[in-house]
Amino acid sequence: MNSLQTVEPALDAACCAPSARPILSAEDARQKALVFKALADPNRLRLLSIVKGEASGESCVCDLTEPLDLGQPTVSHHLKILVDAGLLHREKRGTWAYYSLVPGAMEQTAGLLASL
Repeated sequence: MNSLQTVEPALDAACCAPSARPILSAEDARQKALVFKALADPNRLRLLSIVKGEASGESCVCDLTEPLDLGQPTVSHHLKILVDAGLLHREKRGTWAYYSLVPGAMEQTAGLLASL
């Protein structure tokens, strides 16, 4: 007589049932990651803070290099990332570019984690 028994794993229907909650689409995940990546840099957070704190609601790129102690090409690179993430709006006026917050972008960003 064989003393070893084969034990089958118990099947629990709840264990493997797909969630009824919709999952994040690949495109939505890519868009959210773009925002999180943009916010993951201290210089970009400072740029957002400067633009947000400006009384006129906008800042010229020429005024953003000194507070960060960075060169204009580096600041422009960071600003492009913030624009691409949908956080800042860029308006070209002559040789200068002016940046302002995209209306509702900060509130939308604050809700990114809650929407997962």
